[in-house]
Amino acid sequence: MTMTIRPASQADAQAIADIYNHYIANTVVTFEEVPVAPVEMAARIQAVVSASLPWLVGELVSGDQVSVAGYAYATPWKSRSAYRYSVESSVYLAPGCSGQGLGTTLYKALLEELKRSSVHSVMGGIALPNVASVALHERLGFRKVAQLQEVGYKSGQWLDVGYWQILLPG
Repeated sequence: MTMTIRPASQADAQAIADIYNHYIANTVVTFEEVPVAPVEMAARIQAVVSASLPWLVGELVSGDQVSVAGYAYATPWKSRSAYRYSVESSVYLAPGCSGQGLGTTLYKALLEELKRSSVHSVMGGIALPNVASVALHERLGFRKVAQLQEVGYKSGQWLDVGYWQILLPG
């Protein structure tokens, strides 16, 4: 199987929502607690694209079969104008697609897109503990810059969030 990466479209909203909803229901990596409907996911994709930021989809191709294996995107870090060169990045993989290098491939593609833009600083927020996500970010050159204690409560537990940052050349 090979993975192809392309910009997300509104037609991907269902597949992206399915992937994300798995994490909402089964993990603490996202602090959302209510499943996201495809129409809401389509609106989120549109908001990212309207902000001139990338939302990428990774597709696995095996013969005639094509399936969305994951996605990566960037959103504005904060709304104040001085933050306009900073974004927060996210990457999610479909269940069963972890541990194959797909997340690294998607994240690298996202960073390459961001390097071609005016983005200077990329932040990755990670609900802790999350050994795999920390390793991914650090493998790509991010470094830990902050840890907020007990800022989320999900699944009966208080959760910390760490922030990893990378500065892009330019």
